[in-house]
Amino acid sequence: MYWPAPPRVLGPLAMAAGLAVAGAAAIAGCAPAGPASDSAPDRIRARGELLWGADVQGGEPYVYEDRDGALVGFEVELADTLAAALGVRARLVQNDWSTLIPSLERGTFDVALNGIEVTPARAARVAFTRPYYLFSERLVARRADARVRDLASLSGLRVGTLANSLAWDLLREAGAVALPYEGVDEPLIDLERGRTDAVLLDDVIVARYLGRHPTLVAVGDVAEGRYAVALRPADEDLRAALDQALAQTIASGAWRKTLARWNLDGDREAALALSPTPAPARVAAGPGSLLSVSTSAAARPLTPRQIALFLQGALVTLLISLAAMAIAVPLGLALALVRLESPRLRPFATAYIEIVRGTPVLLQLYLLYYGLSGIVSLGPWTAAILGLGLNYAAYEAEIYRGAIGAVPRAQWEAALALGASRRLALRTVVLPQGLRLAIPGVTNDFISLLKDSSLVSVLTVVELTKRMTITAVDARGWLLPGALCAALYFALGYPFARLARRLERRLASNAT
Repeated sequence: MYWPAPPRVLGPLAMAAGLAVAGAAAIAGCAPAGPASDSAPDRIRARGELLWGADVQGGEPYVYEDRDGALVGFEVELADTLAAALGVRARLVQNDWSTLIPSLERGTFDVALNGIEVTPARAARVAFTRPYYLFSERLVARRADARVRDLASLSGLRVGTLANSLAWDLLREAGAVALPYEGVDEPLIDLERGRTDAVLLDDVIVARYLGRHPTLVAVGDVAEGRYAVALRPADEDLRAALDQALAQTIASGAWRKTLARWNLDGDREAALALSPTPAPARVAAGPGSLLSVSTSAAARPLTPRQIALFLQGALVTLLISLAAMAIAVPLGLALALVRLESPRLRPFATAYIEIVRGTPVLLQLYLLYYGLSGIVSLGPWTAAILGLGLNYAAYEAEIYRGAIGAVPRAQWEAALALGASRRLALRTVVLPQGLRLAIPGVTNDFISLLKDSSLVSVLTVVELTKRMTITAVDARGWLLPGALCAALYFALGYPFARLARRLERRLASNAT
């Protein structure tokens, strides 16, 4: 099952309906929709969509949102071309770039198409089409830094790049301290501010973003590689169909025209027609020719469309948090009661609470979404809600246990003296008082959950923080998107913070 975040703005009713569909599919066993077929192209045609995974945060010229919120980029046009060859339309599934291959393997989308570099490690896991772009790895340094010359000179230096990329592998082989980033502009920002010693990125990225950082310079090209569409190895028939579509658009000259519109064409791309099979990247003999660098460095103001997308992200954050809390509250209460009243089951409840509280929630989300995909295929929304709900249930359990333990012992004794059983005394006398005491803590936990929901972006869910990072790249600045994101988080959490303080004052006055 999948629940990708669509590229267009969804209204509150549509988003809530999507959440309900995701939850219903999870209850029904998370079985994937659509007719069973041994042919991947037939399944895609029956669905009417080619699902392609990409990370919009990667920015131009691959795939990004223009000022009106529409998806554009040379890979957007390629996805449309490939989908048209299959007789369907293309639909993007937002996914962190570093986890595109794992998401492809688990069936989140049909193909991964987002500057996926052909490397031996990836070729051992997934299948590739013929290449659609030839690139080089470009080394960037501060203008006054003479230490950075080539790959060999990077040994021991702190070098930023994208995680799980060809550049990442090259840096580790060269003995550099590779620093992973999710976005493409962030490594250049840190280099400019002196937090790192160099940056190694694809020349396509450097050509677009280096102009924003006048104190940096491209040292040269140190390796060559190829972009290709990644598929699951079992989808050989789909690979053949896409290869045929690629061969036709390359042979006709239409693809070179597309590259030219994005200022990506050059003599090197003529080899696309001669290289039907992807080849591993290789280290270049020396610096290659540098692509022209964009000089548009000014930050852009946020458009009404981008603000609307921020509001959509805030709605996603709120819906996921509410749904996760709806799981955490009853499960946490059940765990607390087991620890208090069931000696036989107490060790299991204690183990659950301690393990969940002792491991990062991000790790739990990865395990739930990727680790269990061979057993149960949860959709992104379902995995996000379950992951956060199960995590916060452990914290809720301790709040309830402490609140019930705070009820005076005399309340127990009075109920038992009146002839009530221990279970009846707990249900009618002690538990209501304990829950009243727990309300402020539960409210504070929900505020924390609102902020922790930002972690679900690793599961392809575009919530508020992910929306901010995407917009920051497109708007070429972090201040305005970051301020708006912070304001929306404050607007979501402040009413609950006020409620918690009001409840605390009321309980304090009742106690006196």
